[in-house]
Amino acid sequence: MCPIEIVLQRDQYGLSVHTPTLLEAAGSQAGAPGAGRSEEQNGGSRILRVIMSKPCSLLVFHAKAWVHRLGIWITAGALLLLTACASPITAKVTSFNRWPADASGTSFSYIRPADLLNDLEQQTYEQLVKSELERLGLKHAAPGQIGRIQVDIVTGHGTRDKKYREAIYQDQYIYTPPYRDAAGNVFSGFWAPDRFGSRYVGDREVVRTVQVSNLRLRLLDSQGNTTGRPQAVFESRAVYEGDNEDLADVMPYLVRAVFQDFPGQSGRVRVVKFDSKSGASIKN
Repeated sequence: MCPIEIVLQRDQYGLSVHTPTLLEAAGSQAGAPGAGRSEEQNGGSRILRVIMSKPCSLLVFHAKAWVHRLGIWITAGALLLLTACASPITAKVTSFNRWPADASGTSFSYIRPADLLNDLEQQTYEQLVKSELERLGLKHAAPGQIGRIQVDIVTGHGTRDKKYREAIYQDQYIYTPPYRDAAGNVFSGFWAPDRFGSRYVGDREVVRTVQVSNLRLRLLDSQGNTTGRPQAVFESRAVYEGDNEDLADVMPYLVRAVFQDFPGQSGRVRVVKFDSKSGASIKN
């Protein structure tokens, strides 16, 4: 018979499982530890010690399989948590342009529908666009004046159902039949978790509702055309799909995504990512 100790430790960092420790065999000397469990507190950690005493071959198999199985779920859970916390903000951007070479230093103003003239939300988004245009060398037209470049901003928000495939894993148990050891002792059969953990058995279709926020930006040039009407020289659409349901939170990233590498290659679809914590652009 072989006593074995399994130690589980929980602290501020989560749950950790220590490799099973094989203690002195019961009967090899007096005072060898027997089966039981104990708990202790060590600073901010809570430690659980479990000691079992069974045939050595079976015990080691049980311990390894159990620790392996628990380790898989702990690791998977930790990875999912880290993924959720670190997921970047992603925007899909499609742009078209015929940007005039002499546009640098010219003025710009906004095209505002009558129902948005005094809309504070729209004005907030205009300020985001203003910062990007000034970074490119354009100047905001004086109040009441119409700039050469006229800016048209349209935003939208909604939801849609997104289908994807999800892997299915099934727990497996392996049966060990009764057997007799070298000393003639007979041990009953038992079921134990598969030492290789859960097994992939297929996929299933999952439907998930995602938040969709979008920005459509047009820059129209009032010069250099024969019709007398402003013509589009830059059009871009940025779309975000994810869990954030607040358009105001996502809009700064959509605006930055539209103006990244401005004016860019016409007709190109880009995926732009930002770090969700720092807001820094993530280069692909």
